[in-house]
Amino acid sequence: MSFRLRAARPADLEPLYEMAKLTGGGFTNLPADRSALGSKLERASAAFANTQDTLVDEQFVLVLENAETGAIRGTCQLMTMVGQQWPFYSYRLNTLTQYSQELDRTVRAELLSLTTDLEGSSEVGGLFLHPNERAGGLGLLLARSRYLFIAMHRKRFAERTIAELRGIIDERGGSPFWDGVAGRFFGMAFQEADYFNAINGNQFIADLMPKHPVYVAMLDDDARSVIGVPHPTGRAAMRMLENEGFRYDGYVDIFDGGPTMVAPTDRIISVANSQMANISAVDAENGERAIIATGQLQDFRACYGLRIGHEDGSVAVDANTAEVLGVSTGDSVWSVPR
Repeated sequence: MSFRLRAARPADLEPLYEMAKLTGGGFTNLPADRSALGSKLERASAAFANTQDTLVDEQFVLVLENAETGAIRGTCQLMTMVGQQWPFYSYRLNTLTQYSQELDRTVRAELLSLTTDLEGSSEVGGLFLHPNERAGGLGLLLARSRYLFIAMHRKRFAERTIAELRGIIDERGGSPFWDGVAGRFFGMAFQEADYFNAINGNQFIADLMPKHPVYVAMLDDDARSVIGVPHPTGRAAMRMLENEGFRYDGYVDIFDGGPTMVAPTDRIISVANSQMANISAVDAENGERAIIATGQLQDFRACYGLRIGHEDGSVAVDANTAEVLGVSTGDSVWSVPR
């Protein structure tokens, strides 16, 4: 069974909505709301149709498609420039050191400070794979194909890229971090605030959130224990991000306390190691396993395949890859080792 990643279309609304209902909450980029998802697809369509090779505030949505049945089984998103429509807030975890000469004692206090440090970054997010397909490396295909898309459209993305990981959500669908911090000021349950943010943006945070730093020691144990901790389903995603060169630098989500990973865009492994080549043959049988992509913007497609590089810079791919991507001899592809 073969899968390919392709540009999302408005007709993908219903399968995206069905997948959104499976996320279990705390997944801002994939809300279980048809209107919000429809708006995302409309915005993505405008981004795919824009041929100006410049950095502006855009959002691209990609979907994972079964090449044989056409069924949509996963999705991911790329935001080119966050914090343009409304501020992009994060908490930054840092340490304040104070010394008392009279007591001869040094005290170190951890603080959560509201910040917009990451504004203007590109973001990879919205990655969701249908529970029935979480095998065979499809999550890795979803994640790393995004970096090939960035490499193939490099001028459309910023110098820094971030990825927000969902934080800890308890069995009732609540967030210990929200309950211990923001929930005390807003009088809203986490699910209500998270849904409102997904639909309307987080300007209400700017309007109502106290601007003073929060002393971590004053939070309850449940809230402290989840700061910077990814949801159990996101641990593999965090490892994949680390393998790509992303690092956790103390930034956490203001809603659920999940970690925000940061990397210089050109140092992302799959961006730095991506290669463009023309296809010399479609008969590779024992080549290197790779993620192979082709097409610009709305014609973008990516899949797993085999490649054999030649001294003249061309590449041979296997017949299945050529069929799934719709390419032939003479066409150009981008690839990165699996």
